[in-house]
Amino acid sequence: MKTALQIEDLTVKYGEFTALDKVSLAIQPHTTLGLVGESGSGKSTLARVIAGLIAPSDGQVLLGSQVLGKKRSREQHKDIQMIFQNPDSSLNPKHTIRQILSEGLLFHKVVDRAGVEQRCKELLDRVHLDERALGRYPHQFSGGQRQRIAIARALSVEPSVIIADEPTSALDVSVQRSMLELFSTLKSELNLTMLFISHDLGVIHAISDIVAVMKQGQLVEVNPKDQFFSRPETSYSRELLSAVPKMPISITTGGLS
Repeated sequence: MKTALQIEDLTVKYGEFTALDKVSLAIQPHTTLGLVGESGSGKSTLARVIAGLIAPSDGQVLLGSQVLGKKRSREQHKDIQMIFQNPDSSLNPKHTIRQILSEGLLFHKVVDRAGVEQRCKELLDRVHLDERALGRYPHQFSGGQRQRIAIARALSVEPSVIIADEPTSALDVSVQRSMLELFSTLKSELNLTMLFISHDLGVIHAISDIVAVMKQGQLVEVNPKDQFFSRPETSYSRELLSAVPKMPISITTGGLS
C-alpha cells in the first residue's frame, strides 16, 4: 500500500537532551494514527518536525515519495497543516474570520479573489458554523467554535495530511465529543490522512485506526487500535491502559464507536 507520510530515524537534540531518538513511522493514506504518551514524551516535537516548524538534527520526512527538506517550498508547507491545542494562540485576534480563512486561500492560490467569499462560506459550513461568522472576531466565539474555525483554516488549502495536536484537551466532555464527531465526519467525507495526538486514551480509542505510543522520545509500540486496546505489546502501554478504567468517549459519526 502506498504510504502517505513516512518518517525515518528522526532525531532532535537540544544540547545533551534528546527530544526525539531515531523515530521511524509510516501513516497510510486515509487513516488516522493516534499518537499517545505522557507529557514530555516527544509527541508535540514530532508533530512540529513533520509540519516543518522544527528542523530535525537527523533523519527525514517523506510525503509520498517526496523528501521534505529543512527548507520547504510553499507547496510542501501547504500539504501538511497543523491544528494546535489552543486556537487562541493560532488565530489572529485582530483579524475577522473572513481574513483568517482568506489568507491561506490567497497565499496558496487555492481560489482567485472572486472565489474567496464562497469558499469561506463553504469552509464554515463544513465545520458547522454559520456564514455570518465571517464578519466577526475570534473572541466572539466559544472555545469549541474557535477550534472549528482553526480546523476550517487548516482544511482551506486542501492539505494531504492533517496534524491535530491535542485539539480537544481544553474542551469539556460534551464539546469534546462533538469535536471528535466532526473530525470523524471530515475524515470520512474528505478521505483525510491524520496524525492525531492526545494524552487521553478515550480520545485515541474514539478517533484512531492505528495507535502509536511514545516514551522518552522513542516509539515503543505501533499497532492497529483493536489490538492495542485488547493486547498491548509493552509494559508501558499496559501501564497507560491500566490507569483508564474505561473508554469514556463514544462517537457514532463516520462509523466509529
